[in-house]
Amino acid sequence: MRRKTHTVHIGDLPLGSDYPVRLQSMTNTNTMDTEATVAQCIRIIEAGGEYVRITAQGVREAEQLAVIKNALHHRGYRNPLIADIHFNPKVAETAARIVEKVRINPGNYVDRKSSAPKTYTGGEYAAELERIHKRLLPLIQICKEYGTAIRIGSNHGSLSDRIVNRYGDSPQGMVESAMEFLRIFEVENFNQVVLSMKASNVRVVIESTRLLVERMAQENMHYPLHLGVTEAGEGEDGRIKSAVGIGSLLTDGIGDTIRVSLTEPPEAEIPVALNILQACRLRMSKPEYISCPSCGRTQFDLQTTAAKIRERTSHLTGLKIGIMGCIVNGPGEMADADYGYVGAGPGKITLYKQREVVKRNIPEEQAVEELINLIKENGDWKEVK
Repeated sequence: MRRKTHTVHIGDLPLGSDYPVRLQSMTNTNTMDTEATVAQCIRIIEAGGEYVRITAQGVREAEQLAVIKNALHHRGYRNPLIADIHFNPKVAETAARIVEKVRINPGNYVDRKSSAPKTYTGGEYAAELERIHKRLLPLIQICKEYGTAIRIGSNHGSLSDRIVNRYGDSPQGMVESAMEFLRIFEVENFNQVVLSMKASNVRVVIESTRLLVERMAQENMHYPLHLGVTEAGEGEDGRIKSAVGIGSLLTDGIGDTIRVSLTEPPEAEIPVALNILQACRLRMSKPEYISCPSCGRTQFDLQTTAAKIRERTSHLTGLKIGIMGCIVNGPGEMADADYGYVGAGPGKITLYKQREVVKRNIPEEQAVEELINLIKENGDWKEVK
């Protein structure tokens, strides 16, 4: 069961458990370079990204977001934009008047790290929370006025000295850092908030996010969550770390938007995110193939056959096809497939429609075509556009 959340309105693409898990990525261009940033936003969107995040290091970059947004609208792209803010509340306040969502880091929005961390008394700690409250008020008022959402994005690597002093550099500290801000938003009756727990350590991501969900439930809060493993790397390593971290939480029913962070062009992140969602059965963006690794019982060329079937059916989004080497585990392992292609003996194939045998002992050289015909006969075929 997916965790129930309330809805956060982000432009024309609302976020929460009543909507699909949203995909996003982040540009890596110079924000002042309008053409490069717009072009990269378009590549992200056309790859399937729904939200696009853009860094704003200063007020000048925040103001530039209006130019970027207008250029995207002029070219027909109206996907919500998110400003990524660190250190400077004035930048967040400027961006909140322009884009649909701003991301702030509670570890550096008001607090700072120092070279000589101090120990806080109870009174000093309370005074710091009051200071944070006052500093957040202008941003909250602007977001209410402009209909802008906020993401509270805790990062394992940027917890404040105050949080580390009390909770350590830990998942507990990450959660409390976010909850402090969230409680302020609740006092100010502002609930258009998303939260995230980011780390490069997969286990920290999972533990801190589960702990955040538990803590919010204890306080009767139901805010949507953004998932991701930050600095995951590139290539296979980055994909595996992201799949483990994001996928573990999605299969818990946790998560409403995801970003796969790769050291690659940002548009390369979207297909990985789609694959994670499909593996978790949350969004079908292509066919799913259930195929065994083969063993000594397999009596046809499974690898070649699987490639042929994939080539012929790769456009049938959402269809599940089982390709199994023999009848020992084949019918059982592909039980939830729409169609099955199972080795029945030397050079012989049996075809299934769900769990029912439809055609037995088809010569191997004819079997792929017979599978295609079976899909067509049952109305599940679509012509390639």
